[in-house]
Amino acid sequence: MRLSRYFLPTLKENPSEAQIVSHRLMLRAGMIRQSSAGIYSWLPLGLRVLKKIGQIVRQEQDAIGCNEILMPTIQPADLWRESGRYDDYGPGMLRIQDRHGRDMLYGPTNEEQITEIFAGSVKSYKDLPQLLYHIQWKFRDEVRPRFGIMRGREFLMKDAYSFDLDREGARRSYNKMFVSYLKTFEKMGLKAIPMAADTGPIGGDMSHEFLILADTGESEIACHRDFLDNTWLAGIDLDGDLSAVVDTLTGKYAATDEKRDPGVEKSLGDSLITARGIEVGHIFYFGTKYSEKMGAQVTGPQGEGITVEMGSYGIGVSRLVGAIIEASHDEDGIIWPESVAPYHVGLVNLKVGDVACVKACDDLYGNLEEAGVEVLYDDRDVRTGAKFADMDLIGLPWQLVIGPRGLKNGVVELKQRGTGQRRELSVESALNKLTA
Repeated sequence: MRLSRYFLPTLKENPSEAQIVSHRLMLRAGMIRQSSAGIYSWLPLGLRVLKKIGQIVRQEQDAIGCNEILMPTIQPADLWRESGRYDDYGPGMLRIQDRHGRDMLYGPTNEEQITEIFAGSVKSYKDLPQLLYHIQWKFRDEVRPRFGIMRGREFLMKDAYSFDLDREGARRSYNKMFVSYLKTFEKMGLKAIPMAADTGPIGGDMSHEFLILADTGESEIACHRDFLDNTWLAGIDLDGDLSAVVDTLTGKYAATDEKRDPGVEKSLGDSLITARGIEVGHIFYFGTKYSEKMGAQVTGPQGEGITVEMGSYGIGVSRLVGAIIEASHDEDGIIWPESVAPYHVGLVNLKVGDVACVKACDDLYGNLEEAGVEVLYDDRDVRTGAKFADMDLIGLPWQLVIGPRGLKNGVVELKQRGTGQRRELSVESALNKLTA
């Protein structure tokens, strides 16, 4: 994509309404624009990241045999009355009526909707287990939306649901999703810490949340120092026995500030560290909480009716965009992990009017695109400082800089955004490096 044709409305100054790093940088990098309180439009750069994150989530859900569906954003209130949550959920739920006076709501979650789908479709124990997921927009009417997409009212979420014949099967599904989450966040270049959590309005008696470590995180956590190690998953076979993996990980102490246990912390001694984290995923086992009330039964081996055991599993897809920025930035802007970066390379022409520079850039642009490398080509006729500032701000993993002086010497400059390292290479070497 040529930047001269791209919609990238960057800002030089920090917006006054932005209180945290990710909100400031997303506005400045032209990723989002506010529509109303807690509701945002996603502009081209932001949408590309959102899609990259969604694709990784899909890949890992598909890998464990989870089937993708798509449920509506607007749900009938009667479903929630059937489960008993319509009045219990509180003012966070946006309640509306259609033109016929029927009570509806903008879904904050989908336990009721998926249970109705299952109850009307699956009748035999032979069709279990089932894992279903979708990635859909949700709405929760936050009393005070803030921090941009990190605490907004409308957000994109992956929610999955498991249906099993008994508690043992439900635990297997829970463990499978637990490990899938670890793989998902690792694929995004993130360190995520799993910890026991409250079940809240979802309900149930087992729950874990996953927190990304970030200096600007919303929650203080105390944990075993292994969690801060880049290789903390080393030695754990994520493709091995799932119960053993989950037991190993949850055996390491990790607790948010309000749940810290002084006795456990004392026993950890020098292995105890404190850090800050941002919640990006939450999983729940809640048994028959919804299936019993909503008639989700199957016929068992002896012809008996069995109420299925359920769990639900959420990942904040849009929230992850902000969380990654909180965990990976510097004073100049965003530093995207390669797996979720909107483009892999920023190609910068330092002198648009120079014939040799234009030809070299156009050739490299064509060669990189032909090799399947995503390139954002800054071919604008603006000052050099503005080009460098914008490239650092939007945080692409690599910057390939071409100017007349370097070309005369047969070299171009390749900069790695994360480390700031710059190298002068021949055009061919730079091309080989970026297409390897």
